[in-house]
Amino acid sequence: MFGLGTTELIIIMFIILLVFGAKKLPELAQGLGKGIKEFKKASTDIQDELKVDDYDAPKPKSKIQSEEKETPDSKTE
Repeated sequence: MFGLGTTELIIIMFIILLVFGAKKLPELAQGLGKGIKEFKKASTDIQDELKVDDYDAPKPKSKIQSEEKETPDSKTE
């Protein structure tokens, strides 16, 4: 995980505990959890919106299909 070993993670957690204190950590974790939840919800909403837009858009005809349709009509004239 990001090139950090177990020892480095334990040291970082200890420093965070010293800086913020034991009473503040649950509040920080709760706020972080809510932020991650909102970010995931927003990203899935955007993905769903993009998928809906793709399905609603008419697909353009290729030049080959339009030329094939014009060729028989021009021969009958």
